[in-house]
Amino acid sequence: MDQPLLSLVAAAIAFVGTHFALSHPLRAPLVARLGENGFRGLYSLVSLATFVWAVLAFRAVGPGGLPLWDGMGDVAWVIATLVMLVASVLLAGSFVRNPAMPDPRAAAHAAMGPHGVFYVTRHPMMWSFALWAAVHVMLSPTPRQLVLAGALGFLSLVGAHMQDRKKEVLMGTAWAEWEAQTSYWPRFGQLAKGGATAWIGGLLLWLGATYGHIHANGIPAGIWRWIG
Repeated sequence: MDQPLLSLVAAAIAFVGTHFALSHPLRAPLVARLGENGFRGLYSLVSLATFVWAVLAFRAVGPGGLPLWDGMGDVAWVIATLVMLVASVLLAGSFVRNPAMPDPRAAAHAAMGPHGVFYVTRHPMMWSFALWAAVHVMLSPTPRQLVLAGALGFLSLVGAHMQDRKKEVLMGTAWAEWEAQTSYWPRFGQLAKGGATAWIGGLLLWLGATYGHIHANGIPAGIWRWIG
């Protein structure tokens, strides 16, 4: 393994590992010492630092490397475009009364029952990141993409499961009742219930992100691949 790729692996491990460590075993002692706001500041700083390291290492590897399969056909791009629209809707809707967010109203939000994209999954934000990761691996199965996107996908799905365990302790009955009414695994047939905020916000996010993709990566994505 060459040095740039080794650095990317190290950065990915650091990014995922610090997220898990700070979210679970280290959270309580750090909150006790730093307070809730101090902990959030430390968490954000570590997350940003390790993510920047991973992005810089990703770029240092370069686009080379033999892909495991040819992922750039038109059929794959059509599938990817539709999946990213779904991911964008989930992400936009995840900010509306989400009991998983660090919000003093979390228990009250859970008590209101499922709404919007939470009919699909109780972890819409995590699944949006996982879908993003899957799309990038599908279209560009190179070593650097497998490392970075794979790490983000792993963090999203395993992190969502661990979040359930943590919330069961922190929120007790409120989270247990929320779990009973929602699903970890996405039920995409419920997307029609996503609501106006999720669909309008998701559509705008999808259009903006795919339009900016060519400026960030030199590759047209989404509908811009065909109409740009």
